[in-house]
Amino acid sequence: MSTRLAFDGVTGVRGGRTLFEALSFALGPGDAALVTGPNGAGKSSLVRIAATLLAPFAGRVSRAGDIALLAEAHALDPELPLARALGFWAALDERRGSVGPALAVLRLDHLADVPVRMLSTGQRRRAAMARVVASGAQLWLLDEPANGLDAVAVGTLEALIADHRKQGGIALVATHLPVHLPGAVPIALGDAA
Repeated sequence: MSTRLAFDGVTGVRGGRTLFEALSFALGPGDAALVTGPNGAGKSSLVRIAATLLAPFAGRVSRAGDIALLAEAHALDPELPLARALGFWAALDERRGSVGPALAVLRLDHLADVPVRMLSTGQRRRAAMARVVASGAQLWLLDEPANGLDAVAVGTLEALIADHRKQGGIALVATHLPVHLPGAVPIALGDAA
């Protein structure tokens, strides 16, 4: 079965407030969607609906392929050295050998033995992205992936997403910061619509 993500008439509601209505789009291998809008517009809720962590109020979401979710929390044990913290997730994904290359591509290999709690905000964000890369998942759901990153790290993020798409992966990226995703389906929420 081919990797895919589709929203069919999806309405997102959070806290009794309608965030978006009747949203429809379909992504296949190599595709991306760029979800933009101000804080509170529903970007994170859309990502959570795509990950099935939040049910849509109306409509239907269909998805095929393994997912990797990058959310606000980095989901890494703060007391473990970075490589071990990533290794925990790689073992769950049965991708034990993927940690070293993921650390290297995100320029974190020199921090492999540093406890996660000692990393800067940008380093923790890159570590969370390393978890996504190491997962081997075909469908990346990225919520504010550029937060805390400098220009060089944003360039690395953009290159990783482009490479993932070239290999047939899908990326759903929700952001209020500029992230260059050529050919991505634009989804503007809230005041950005």
